[in-house]
Amino acid sequence: MTQDATTGATTGGREFRVLIVPGVNPDRWLRVWQERLPDVPVRLLHADPSDAVTALRAGGTDVALVRLPVDRDGLHVIPLYTEATVVMVPKDHVFSVAEEVTPDDLADETVIRPDDDLVGWSDAPGTPFAGGAVPTTPDAVDLVAAGVGVLLLPQSVARLHQRRGLTARPVVDAPGSPIGLAWLVDAEDDLTQEFIGIVRGRTAGSSRGRGAPPAEPAQPKAEARKKPPSSQRGGASRGHGPSSGTAKKTPGRAASASRGARKPRRGR
Repeated sequence: MTQDATTGATTGGREFRVLIVPGVNPDRWLRVWQERLPDVPVRLLHADPSDAVTALRAGGTDVALVRLPVDRDGLHVIPLYTEATVVMVPKDHVFSVAEEVTPDDLADETVIRPDDDLVGWSDAPGTPFAGGAVPTTPDAVDLVAAGVGVLLLPQSVARLHQRRGLTARPVVDAPGSPIGLAWLVDAEDDLTQEFIGIVRGRTAGSSRGRGAPPAEPAQPKAEARKKPPSSQRGGASRGHGPSSGTAKKTPGRAASASRGARKPRRGR
């Protein structure tokens, strides 16, 4: 028995497994899946970005929504969208009164970069944090809350780690964090094709997977009506149609006309 991630219902039979990394929200795609394939439940799996591809290659999931770039060996990968980068700061920081922050604004800041950095801005402006290694993003968020420095994050991840006393502002001209869909080259089936079509925005009619509507049977071509020869068409029109314009004379009428005609008198 498996649990349907879209409804919470427990069902039996085949399930489709979707692995996601923090910050990725597949709800809109799962709603479409439920409409097209209500008999196939979806099970959501969660993994850190560094572990997502390993889980996919090990067969622990059918597809994975990952942060790019990844090692593409043995994988099909399609980019889907790119998340904006934000800077997380304490609410009493000067950035909190700005609508957005520029790279030049970061030049005088201590920038904390955890080991699981999700932005990948290698030459980001600012002074690197010198207090030792920061293993994870949650550890970096704790340092921001303590007023030690600022943290660059994808926007969705900043929302996940939002807490009282912290705020985030978009950073213009910063590299974004691209999200992609990955699946094994050797493990592509009709359900995988269906999910690929959904995330790409294909309609049910253009889907290549199991949710595609059945093809309508081809309609037989109507046989062309055989037209009668032109001689028959013409004879029928002249001899019988009321539109022929020629009245049919009867023998009785001809005789009456003959009797009614006066013969010229001979002179006496």
